[in-house]
Parts: sequence; structure tokens; C-alpha cells
Amino acid sequence: MAIPRRFLPSMSLLYAFEGAARAESFTAAAAELNLTQSAVSRQIRALEDMLGCTLFLRERQTVKLTAAGEAYAGEIREALQHIATATLGLRANPSGGSLNLAILPTFGTRWLAPRLPSFLAENPGITINLTTRLAPFDFQFDQVDAAIHFGSADWSGAELELLMGEMVVPACSPELRERLQIRKPEDLQKAPLLHLVSRPDAWERWFQAMGIEADDVHGMLIDQFATAAQAAMAGLGVALLPTFLIEAELARGDLVEPVEGAMSSSGHYYLAWPPKRASYPPLQAFRAWLKKLLATPVT
Repeated sequence: MAIPRRFLPSMSLLYAFEGAARAESFTAAAAELNLTQSAVSRQIRALEDMLGCTLFLRERQTVKLTAAGEAYAGEIREALQHIATATLGLRANPSGGSLNLAILPTFGTRWLAPRLPSFLAENPGITINLTTRLAPFDFQFDQVDAAIHFGSADWSGAELELLMGEMVVPACSPELRERLQIRKPEDLQKAPLLHLVSRPDAWERWFQAMGIEADDVHGMLIDQFATAAQAAMAGLGVALLPTFLIEAELARGDLVEPVEGAMSSSGHYYLAWPPKRASYPPLQAFRAWLKKLLATPVT
């Protein structure tokens, strides 16, 4: 649907307003835009007339944003930044486009990043921009084309594609295993346990899967798998970690599985995207590459 032109101020008006709002000074905005102070003042007055409201309180030689002006400035600044990002992406890669992908930190560094050269080799015209966050992204407000999500298939307002599940195992340093004489699952009840903030009931589920009653499970809280793995290697406790994220540490012996107790996680990894981006070529290429890569799923 076309946006009525009466709702689209010119870029010159928006530049003048954003600069003046940021500095709360018409003079500073004028210097930044290489205009006169009176020219900036006229542009802002024209914008106020168009909007039908006052954006600045003018008192002697100072100006200050009104409440409406402050709210409008935040939205205009975000819109201008989005335009700048889109322009930068197109200039950097005019033939292929960019994929703005949100990832989970440890999954991104341990699993996805080492495999991305394969995608880029197959799709030389596409640039991937990565951003990390533990919590799910809100596609209404976050400027990303897709995100990799762990959990259940209940992301409202998004389309989801199942990537894979995971197996988690207890992992600790060899020294901690020997010091605490951990030999069987029951022995972990006396060990310091490391808990992921994003999966607070994981240890309870693990003990239940092992047929052990453990209602009062305490321990150190950690927000990322990478930090939990480092803490476990340092001997701070036993962590429940996905096997595919700690393959190198297990192979080197920095981490060991003190007992046999692999458990399938209740959640899965998904690729999520807003419906409006479903036909975006870089996203379609990324989905096709992931599907080929995971033809034999990791479970």
C-alpha cells in the first residue's frame, strides 16, 4: 500500500530536525549540515507546521524538545539509521544483497561461524551480518531478516523451520571428577552444579531421566554455554552441555563426562523469520544451504 506523500516529510526537514534534536541546538545542527541557523530554524518550523504540533520549546537562546518532539526524534533517528544500514549494505554488495542474521552466542561461534565459509563460497554475492542475543528477537522492532532460536515452535508472528535437536551430557574437569570421586549419576547430587539461566530446570530433568529424586538442586547460575564450559574446565562444577558444542574440549580432555548420562533436550534449534522476508533471496539461499548441511540431522 502506497504511503500518502503528506505523511512523508522531505529528508532535508528530517535531517535538520534530527540534528537539532540530538544536540538540542539549532546552531549545532546548522554547523553539522553546513547551513545557517536561520535555515535550520525555518526547516524545523516547516516540519512543525506539517505535523501540526510543537517539537521544540524555544526560550531565549535555547531550545528544548517537547515530549512529542522527543518521541518523534527517537523514531526518526531509528528510521534514518535503517535507511543508512540498507544503503551501506547495498553499496557493499550491490549484486547479492545482505542477510542480517540474529544468532545465539555460543551456537554462533562454535557451530555456525566455522561453517559459514562454505555458504559464502557457494553464494559469493551475499554478505552475512551477525548479531547475538540470548532472548528471542522481536521482528516488529529488530532490524533482522532471520534468527536462530532454541526452544519450542511457538514464536508468535514468525515462520519457523526446524534445524536440529541436541544431546546434553554432564561435563566437568578431570580433576573435579577425581577429587569428588564421581562414578555414578547419584554422585552428582554432592557435586557443585552449574546452571544455565536460559534452562533453569535442566538438572532437575536430567536427574529425573536418570531415575533419581532431586527436588532441591542448587548451584552457580551462568548465562551462556561458553562461560559454563570455561567454568567447568576451571573445576567450578559440573555443567550440562550440548555435545556438539564441546567436541573439541572433550577430544582434548579439558572436559570429561564423569558419568554416562546423555539426555535429549526438550527444545530444538529453529530458523525463524518474519513472513514478509520469506521470499528475500539471501534468506532463501541461506535456508537452502542449511537444509543441505543438515541433511543428516544432529539429534
